[in-house]
Amino acid sequence: MKTTRSILNVIFLMTVFCVTANAQTVIPLWQKGAPGFENRRNEPEVARDYYVRNIHNPSLTVFAPPADKANGAAVVICPGGGHRLLVYNSEGVAPAKFFNDLGLTVFVLKYRLALDTLSPYNVEIHPRQDALRAMRLVRSMAAKYQLDTARIGMMGFSAGGDVVDMMAFSNNGPNPSAKDPVDRLNAKPDFIVQVYPGPGHIPESVPANAPPAFLVAANDDACCSLSIIKLLQAYRAAKVPVEMHMYAQGDHAFNMGQNRKLKSINNWPQRLADWLTDSRILKPEAKKVLY
Repeated sequence: MKTTRSILNVIFLMTVFCVTANAQTVIPLWQKGAPGFENRRNEPEVARDYYVRNIHNPSLTVFAPPADKANGAAVVICPGGGHRLLVYNSEGVAPAKFFNDLGLTVFVLKYRLALDTLSPYNVEIHPRQDALRAMRLVRSMAAKYQLDTARIGMMGFSAGGDVVDMMAFSNNGPNPSAKDPVDRLNAKPDFIVQVYPGPGHIPESVPANAPPAFLVAANDDACCSLSIIKLLQAYRAAKVPVEMHMYAQGDHAFNMGQNRKLKSINNWPQRLADWLTDSRILKPEAKKVLY
């Protein structure tokens, strides 16, 4: 009996250790809740195998890379889900692990969902408000996470691409008149990764200071293949660095490529890793020393 109890205790402790070791830091965007909706911050999220919804207390979940790989770059990931839910595991956790292996610190954003059941939010207002706060909050924590504030980007999947577009192509620079010091910081990403981004916020043109972009989709995606074509054309017209990969097959929602029996789709993340390397996001160009 004692032996059995001892074994059970060991298993229990190992389970607790594993859960603790895999636990991630969750940071609310606002300590008292989202502005105007503070009274809803304690409502529980609804989580299932692959998605999360009923988000009323928007937050960032931090995925830190191994200390020996950390390179100072960071990315805020916006999962998709049609503004009804967030495909949190496949379009949040999975890309976070991919970026961690490359040395990036990752912040997965749970933004408010305007098309969720009985949602009080507006798709044009509240996801943008959350993304602004998220980017500024990450920059405010640069010292804590040892981040280079010139290498903080955003990644969007599907509807999450709408959220990235809101940040990348508008005037989201510092707001020196804000009361909250966090809101005085720059919210514009330094680079963007758009994975079959939604068509709702694709601009007709992009400014000359638009962030460098990596774009990927499948040609047979009736929803969102045209999105990256339009973005490519806008980037070329603005003479801003851009790389696009349009695959023949893959349809929508191929995530990080492992849910398709297609070699090209399976390997698309490697193209992203190559771009991050070539764009000197993983390792910035050394500054010349003048004597």
